[in-house]
Amino acid sequence: MSIFCVGRYHEFMAKINLTKMKAKERIEKLKKAINRYRYSRLVLNKELISSEAEDSLKKELFDLEEQFPGLITSDSPTQRVGGKPLKKFSKIHHLTRMLSFNDAFSEDDMKNWYERNIKLLPVRFAGGPGDAKVDFYIELKLDGLAISVIYENDILKTGSTRGDGIIGEDVTNNLKTIEAIPLSLLPKEEVLKNLEKFSAQGGSASGVKLHHIISHLKKSWPKIIEARGEVFLNTKDFKTLNKEQVRKNLPLYANPRNVAAGSIRQLNPKITASRHLDSFAYSLATNLGQKTHEEEHLILHALGFKTNPNNKRVGALSEVFKFHKYWSEHRDKLPFEIDGIVVMVNSEEYLERLGIVGKAPRGGIAYKFSPKEAETVVEDIIVQIGRTGVLTPVAILKPVQIGGVTVSRATLHNEDEIKRLGLKIGDTVIVGRAGDVIPDIRKVLKELRTGHEKEFHFPKNFCGQKVIRISGEAAHKILHPGKCELVNRRRLYYFVSKAAFNMEGIGPKIIDALLDNNLMSDAADLFNLKEGDLLPIERFAEKSAQNITVSIQKSKTIDLYKFIFALGISHIGEETAIDIGKKLIERQTIRRPQDIIGAAKKLTLDDWQRIANVGPKMAESVFEYFKNKNSIALFKKLDKFGVKIISPKITARSLKLKGEIFVLTGGLQTLTREQAKDRIRELGGNISSSISSSVDYVVAGFEPGEKYEKAKKLGVKIISEKEFLKTIK
Repeated sequence: MSIFCVGRYHEFMAKINLTKMKAKERIEKLKKAINRYRYSRLVLNKELISSEAEDSLKKELFDLEEQFPGLITSDSPTQRVGGKPLKKFSKIHHLTRMLSFNDAFSEDDMKNWYERNIKLLPVRFAGGPGDAKVDFYIELKLDGLAISVIYENDILKTGSTRGDGIIGEDVTNNLKTIEAIPLSLLPKEEVLKNLEKFSAQGGSASGVKLHHIISHLKKSWPKIIEARGEVFLNTKDFKTLNKEQVRKNLPLYANPRNVAAGSIRQLNPKITASRHLDSFAYSLATNLGQKTHEEEHLILHALGFKTNPNNKRVGALSEVFKFHKYWSEHRDKLPFEIDGIVVMVNSEEYLERLGIVGKAPRGGIAYKFSPKEAETVVEDIIVQIGRTGVLTPVAILKPVQIGGVTVSRATLHNEDEIKRLGLKIGDTVIVGRAGDVIPDIRKVLKELRTGHEKEFHFPKNFCGQKVIRISGEAAHKILHPGKCELVNRRRLYYFVSKAAFNMEGIGPKIIDALLDNNLMSDAADLFNLKEGDLLPIERFAEKSAQNITVSIQKSKTIDLYKFIFALGISHIGEETAIDIGKKLIERQTIRRPQDIIGAAKKLTLDDWQRIANVGPKMAESVFEYFKNKNSIALFKKLDKFGVKIISPKITARSLKLKGEIFVLTGGLQTLTREQAKDRIRELGGNISSSISSSVDYVVAGFEPGEKYEKAKKLGVKIISEKEFLKTIK
């Protein structure tokens, strides 16, 4: 694709080899920003940026400190756990420090963690070279609030939040309202009986017997037992809570994690009880004879704690990756939210040998799911031109993983959006994926500026023409797009795309090759191509040429609505193309391109303006397009080369979903997204690209994103792919 670049910013922050001075400057800015966001979130209960974006900043800081260990200071966020305790609660000193975990976001991060630990142990990790004597215990990472509970003589004495890891908040009365947290442990005899039962069954996934634990407890039953775990809110209860907020005309809660944290910090335990919180125990801080982390979970279960049944022991890093992949794809099926998995070296001896670095145990790590938001740097801003001659600024990003996809570009839409964001070239930004797909910049982290950032300005000339800003709009464009080769190419890319003629295997590179070799001057010429025309082109093998011509011929018959969309009429999108098509078939039956011109001649500008959802600019654009002599000539050529149009027939069945609005989010397994959209339209339904209270259904495939979360907040009905298929039968 041809692209016009503006002011390439080549030397921002010495991207590959940071100097120590620049690394120190970056570290200091990151520390200040992270501490500000963390204090606001943990102490003030006000979230300034998403937790995922904060994790991304912490990961960058961690990586810089790994590269420059001499720059690690005691006040770094990587060296502590959380914020100060709230003043409204009394303080509790933890018997032993409550730790947190460093984060990993990719298999490479996990392999690096693996390699660092290998060097510190006398044996090799499972799955690596050497002795396979070290295994892992992996757990679902709950998105809630960490707690510690202490039992004295088997009775719950205190419960506290993690706080700063050394001092937490006394929330005992609130934790007592959670049924998953036992008010008293099971009697000694019953605990021993449970452990004997587990031992008889093989004890654990690794087949280890538990006789050493039973023997230890028979000799010495502890006076104090401390367990640690997570408090969370189930998604069903979260939805119920938000429905109640709507009924009371109060603001919606952002997510279950915030509700759980806020509920535990309520002064009135009755409010906490009303939230129906849940909890899983995941760590035993007291020595009861356990030799592995897996055994900790078995003991907790035997004592009467609720533990997560999905946690498991695995023998190799490859199994960790499988577990991570499975739950990243199936987490929406859980009754609670998770944001990754926790991976622990299973051996207690090796965990102790590996020790602690800052706030985190070396032998454990949080392997996060690919974030929906992440922090990165805008390395440049370039300008692209669209099929209507409108110029769009595009941010060139330092590549970053978001939602399982590497993102290196983000559209900035127009000049007003750049001003709204206050964006400069070189800025550190938070990037997400709008509609689960399109990368967009959410926020500029201005406090991380170095003074070397640069303002962006639109070019004054483009494609040999003067660039103007359209009156009353935010868009910059050229006045004569038809005279710009770049625009004509974009229109052809659009014509062959999935949403239009869907010419499989034919993309921008093929179109560019055909144009550069003078094999086409407009879209109609595609349908006149012969296999022999393509063979002289460099790199076009015989099979490739055959595939291209076959694909073109297959696309000759096209749905009316897709045909109109493929024309690239200014201001007309997929849904408006349907409204236009319905208006045309009111005038006459349409079977070939020239029938459209015949039907359009019978419609005045007023007729177009009377169509629902068609504004004055759209109506004028359509009216002028069908009158244009170049359009008429194109339709004649398309007729000549055999393009056929299928016009939908209005039947009782085609009105089954009349007036219903659908939003699609996540991947579908049975249908492609385009097939799903076509089916909805065939039955009279409408497609929306955004969530609002007017939407009737959200179809959630695998790995749904922001639209899914917004639909939950608004109470919009969410259906699975299976339910959707029943609806469109």
